[in-house]
Amino acid sequence: MEYIKHTTEFSVSEETAVSLGKFDGIHRGHGRLLECLKERKKSGLKTVIFTFDIPPKQKTKKCGQNKVLTTNEEKMQLFLLQGIDCLLECPFTFEIMHMEPEAFVEMLVKRLHARSIVVGTDFHFGHNRRGDYRLLQRLADAYGYEVFVVDKVQENGRDISSTFIREEISAGRIEYANKLLGYPYFVQGTVLHGNEIGRTLGVPTANLIAEEEKLLPPFGVYVTRTSFLDDQTKVYGGITNVGRKPTITGDHPAGVETHLFDFSGMIYQKNIKVEFLAPVRPEMRFASLEELKLQMHKDIKFGIKYYTNITNIC
Repeated sequence: MEYIKHTTEFSVSEETAVSLGKFDGIHRGHGRLLECLKERKKSGLKTVIFTFDIPPKQKTKKCGQNKVLTTNEEKMQLFLLQGIDCLLECPFTFEIMHMEPEAFVEMLVKRLHARSIVVGTDFHFGHNRRGDYRLLQRLADAYGYEVFVVDKVQENGRDISSTFIREEISAGRIEYANKLLGYPYFVQGTVLHGNEIGRTLGVPTANLIAEEEKLLPPFGVYVTRTSFLDDQTKVYGGITNVGRKPTITGDHPAGVETHLFDFSGMIYQKNIKVEFLAPVRPEMRFASLEELKLQMHKDIKFGIKYYTNITNIC
């Protein structure tokens, strides 16, 4: 997959089918867009995702910024798995922010040779969000492209959206959030050296710090599934603690610590993907490390049973 980022001087030489949006989470609603986009390959068009390097709301709102479901790196990995030909992350500059809608369309046609444009019914673009799918349809003949408008996907009478999923994850309803996404919610990153408390207690963990903009589930313990980004064919069940280690003395950043079942080896500096399957319990402060150790073994026992059951079902 071609990955274009950090430049507003982008171009694609082939004729393309383009889908545009924030694509935060790349959920089941986005999946319908992507299927429509990939259908355009049958006409010989190169598939392009046009998104911004940060969500526009985070650039324009002064407060109340939302955490993202997927970082740019995570988004790239998901589009790679989807078989998209080109991911374009356009910097959300002052010039782009104030571009008139028709000028934005002209840019897509001239720079990306867009022949098909695929968008959702809620897509807006251009200065003050004045452009929408209706404007794209009105300009189609003049600029020589066709427009495909994809309806929303619903769950229980509500449109599936990044906001909906963010609410479910923030409330700790991981299994329902995964249903909306169409895959397990995940965090990926590089395994770092920790304080090795887990190893001291006989429960070694792989530790990573999520990107600052990444939405984490509520602090607590979860059943998870972990893979290595350089070889995602091998997956390991495990339990993961999200939190600040309240039992351990000191001020700790929010971290993601994963104990892998049936795994041994040193994995420092490895890039891993941790998928959240189900909650186990909230984060707790224990009176001693011995109490923490006993609870960790209870968590592991629960996690192994849960993971074995879902693996057998699959």
